Amino acid sequence: MKKISIMVPCYNEVENVDLMARALTDVMQKQLSKYDYEILFIDNCSTDGTKDHLEQICSKDKKIKAIFNVTNFGQFNSPFYGMCQTTGDCTITVCCDFQDPLEMIPKFVEEWEKGHRIVSGIKSSSKENAFIYFLRTVYYKIIKSMSDVKFIEHFTGFGLYDKTFISLLKQLDDPIPFIRGIVAEYGAGFNMIQIEYEQPKRQAGKTHNNFYTLYDAAMLSFTSYTKVGLRLATFMGFFLGGMSLLVAIGYLIYKLLHWYTFQAGMAPLVIGIFLIGSVQLFFIGFLGEYILNINTRVIHRPIVVEEKRLNFAEEEEEY
Repeated sequence: MKKISIMVPCYNEVENVDLMARALTDVMQKQLSKYDYEILFIDNCSTDGTKDHLEQICSKDKKIKAIFNVTNFGQFNSPFYGMCQTTGDCTITVCCDFQDPLEMIPKFVEEWEKGHRIVSGIKSSSKENAFIYFLRTVYYKIIKSMSDVKFIEHFTGFGLYDKTFISLLKQLDDPIPFIRGIVAEYGAGFNMIQIEYEQPKRQAGKTHNNFYTLYDAAMLSFTSYTKVGLRLATFMGFFLGGMSLLVAIGYLIYKLLHWYTFQAGMAPLVIGIFLIGSVQLFFIGFLGEYILNINTRVIHRPIVVEEKRLNFAEEEEEY
């Protein structure tokens, strides 16, 4: 009997975690009853009682597992680590806020049985804030045009991954893994297929996405999968340097020809300083993002450090 793993990352989802556990159990027992299954929740150090609820859920059902992180390891590391802890023939990732529709799970499995080792869920539309959805669309267009890797538009990680792809994830030595980029980079070799769905609104609780988390995702993708920031800084430096040199030569010649009558004044000086200074500050910040990315990789801390795990057999070793 084939085994399906469902991995659910969560953080402060006390209003959703019980409902999600029941809903996933119903899907597996009623619609996919011919498969064995496990449901793994990985909690990113919740502070609202989510962990207490998970303790109760796991005590009642041994097919539901849980991993508790010692601290919050971010929106990318924790789900990646959770995927690597699953033991099924395939792994399905689902967000705990019900914005990943559970009715897609049987469709994912159907495509998997046809030979597709990665089945990606793509948001064709969304009931979230229209402006946020527009910003996401713009972001995907930009990163797709700048990167050598063809990023998948409106792909959040929701999908099915065969155990062969999970084995690949375990082999990657990356302390800041970006699953959307990894799937885009290697998906073609795993006969990936994309299935569209409409993203519903969050069922309960408040979203944990804010400007900082969206910015963090954008910078991680830019600094990990594009060279455009570095190249743009180089080209802009050459351009502005050349312009400054021409202006300087022009002023020198004009001054030599009109030594007593020409007064440049402060305007050109002020404009030049502020223009070049603003461009320099922008690219210093952009280069800092690349350096931060490099620094994190060089330090090479663990992706996740566990506090404890529930309902794992003793023979199941940690990744």
